[in-house]
Amino acid sequence: MAVTSEEHTASDSMPVIGKLVVVGLGLIGGSLAMGLRQRHACREAIGVVRRPDAGRKAIELGVVDRVVDDLSAVAPELGEGDVIFIAVPTLAVESVLAAIRDQVSPAVTITDGASVKGSVRSAAESVYGQSPAQLVLGHPIAGSERSGVTASNPDLYENHRVILTPLPETGAVHLERVRALWQAVGAEVLDMSVEEHDQVLGATSHLPHAIAYSLVDTLAEDIGNPNIFRYAAGGFRDFTRIASSDPVMWHDIMKANRGAVLDSLDLFIDNLTRLRAAIDREDSEYLLGVFTRAKAARDHFTNILAKRAFIPAMTTGKIDYLLQPGGAVTGTIRVPGDKSISHRSIMLGSLADGVTEVEGFLEGEDALATLQAFRDMGVVIEGPSEGRVKIHGVGLHGLKAPKKPLYIGNSGTTIRLMSGILAGQAFDSEISGDESLAKRPMDRVANPLREMGAVVDTAEGGRPPLKIKGGQALNGIDYELPMASAQVKSCVLLAGLYAQGTTRVTEPAPTRDHTERMLTGFGYEVKKDGAVAELTGGGHLTATKIEVPADISSATFFMVAASIAPGSDLTLTHVGINPTRVGVINILKAMGADLTLSNERTVGGEPVADIRVRYAPLKGIHIPEDQVPLAIDEFPALFIAAACAEGETVLTGAEELRVKESDRIQAMADGLTTFGIAAKPTPDGIVIQGGTMGGGEVETHHDHRIAMSFAIAALRATQPIRVKDATNVATSFPTFVELAKQTGISLEVIDH
Repeated sequence: MAVTSEEHTASDSMPVIGKLVVVGLGLIGGSLAMGLRQRHACREAIGVVRRPDAGRKAIELGVVDRVVDDLSAVAPELGEGDVIFIAVPTLAVESVLAAIRDQVSPAVTITDGASVKGSVRSAAESVYGQSPAQLVLGHPIAGSERSGVTASNPDLYENHRVILTPLPETGAVHLERVRALWQAVGAEVLDMSVEEHDQVLGATSHLPHAIAYSLVDTLAEDIGNPNIFRYAAGGFRDFTRIASSDPVMWHDIMKANRGAVLDSLDLFIDNLTRLRAAIDREDSEYLLGVFTRAKAARDHFTNILAKRAFIPAMTTGKIDYLLQPGGAVTGTIRVPGDKSISHRSIMLGSLADGVTEVEGFLEGEDALATLQAFRDMGVVIEGPSEGRVKIHGVGLHGLKAPKKPLYIGNSGTTIRLMSGILAGQAFDSEISGDESLAKRPMDRVANPLREMGAVVDTAEGGRPPLKIKGGQALNGIDYELPMASAQVKSCVLLAGLYAQGTTRVTEPAPTRDHTERMLTGFGYEVKKDGAVAELTGGGHLTATKIEVPADISSATFFMVAASIAPGSDLTLTHVGINPTRVGVINILKAMGADLTLSNERTVGGEPVADIRVRYAPLKGIHIPEDQVPLAIDEFPALFIAAACAEGETVLTGAEELRVKESDRIQAMADGLTTFGIAAKPTPDGIVIQGGTMGGGEVETHHDHRIAMSFAIAALRATQPIRVKDATNVATSFPTFVELAKQTGISLEVIDH
């Protein structure tokens, strides 16, 4: 049998492949053929079908150009650049490969769409002796409960993932041909090992199908109520939709991936048994823990599917900022909660006895990474919801060993502070992060922890990941910080909670004291005497209520914006003005900024105020070194103020800026130079000559503060500014774009 379509007209554009032969014209194979055909990405699409009616339907629907009833009818005409796609049930792949071996040239590329790759590899080895170079194992992660050729959808693979599992024998030319084929129909192509693929799919696809089939079968056969389906709600419909999938296909998958499916089922049955026991004994804490963790994980999954950020490593797309020059900022705004305090509220709330309630929690990616890490260690955390979080503390010794390394994205605060906590635990742990975090020095916390008796391993050069061995007896130390660092100070103090005796930290210059203040708020005595902070191990924390003030670091961008843009008059409410954080206020005032504080008060042990900023001409200054630790995170924005000031601004004593999320001194100097500003970096600072800013493109080096600083620079630029890769702004200031537009900054987000 051979049936031919007369409807398809080849495009003049160069196709990605030659002939496509699909063995098995169902949903998966038919959709690929139809998609390539409509995009003119193959010279001809041919279906191998056994049922004449299916072949005729495929031609009528435009799925393929022609059909044959046996591979032998088309095999002699296939050669270099042609592709055979095997889209039959998993256990039938071996018989297709046997037919191909005797009939098809080694120049022809062979690939498949089976859901289990281990069985296909075994089939290839059984037929060929070893997997042939022309075979590329693949699996499109797309589908529908519908099946058959009539379900073919040319857009099925658009924005879906296809996993390729190349073997050592796989030929590079064949691999790239298959990759290009899938990309031509809009798929995102990823590589993975056969073993990892089958394990992941066993848990995320095969297990849910097994559960759905079993649930529907249970209700249909065992409940015995004829109305059981009539009154089922939407949740039942959504959960059991996949039970309408092809039974033969899923029968084959369960057999082919038996080991991984059994492992996943055993784990699920074990968890389900524990859940049943918790319901039986009315264990509210356990139930709340399961449900909150599950909700967070599902929301995380939704964000990945939507390509929205949750934790930096899960951010799958990039965004740029495009800003038009000029304008002014006006109005009244409240920036999100303080990131430093948000981090500490989760950490100390988790270690406290009782339930800690937090208001104003920053729902940025860094703080969410901390929250997720403590969930991974067994802490029940409700929220966040509109800045509200409820933490069910487990006490200083109640954390549980995480089942996997703790991934904390781009958050330097999390990894450094949490290393102090983990040093005192009975279990081993590992903390890792994203590409940016992997470059940041960790010996500054690892070394004092080792002095206390902790066993801490780092990667080459003292970089993450950190591996911390549990069960070590810690002893208090008297530690003099080699450089001013609130993160190192906090790490040592938090480890001191678990140490014998007194832990004392002396800092060379004042740094933010949120940890000391919050420990006191949780009822743990911390003694302060000038540059010295000390505590004695063996106490306990008592749950409390925390109201997080607006983050002065986030407010800084708008304070600088109002200071440099003529006509600006902006009020920022409820801003934290902790004495160890007000360097930016002091520096701006010294430069001549019109900045006033009002409604000063204390909330939860932290001083707050409303800050009004009106435009005033700025002048360059030599920044006092005693202000550097009080404004260490605010300097990228202050460099923009310096670029707009009359005269020269000199910063010294700020070598810490070179080991933040980026080398902030060099990154800002490079960007300002692009704008036509004379900016000379020095080993411990920078010299900036105020002038007229042009425009252009600047790199952020994955640094959120660099991105926001160059965004506000547009207010005084003479040309448009494009800030490349502003994705990580979500780590500290998820509402930056919204507030920037609200106050009058002309900012457009470009997705790519």
